[in-house]
Amino acid sequence: MTFTIEIEQEEDGRWIAEIPGLPGVMTYGESAQIAMYRAQALALRVVAERLEHGEAGSEFLTIVFKAA
Repeated sequence: MTFTIEIEQEEDGRWIAEIPGLPGVMTYGESAQIAMYRAQALALRVVAERLEHGEAGSEFLTIVFKAA
């Protein structure tokens, strides 16, 4: 699985990081790096939840994050 992280700065100065491949994975941070770390952590939680419920397939996973 390869997930792209889209990062942009809001008008109020906060940074937002979103992973379009995982609906609902959107985080904020004081810096771009913090927003990105939070998005990665949330994405891993979502993937783990899918694995627990048999929604992610049965093969072994390799997860890669890349900035857009």
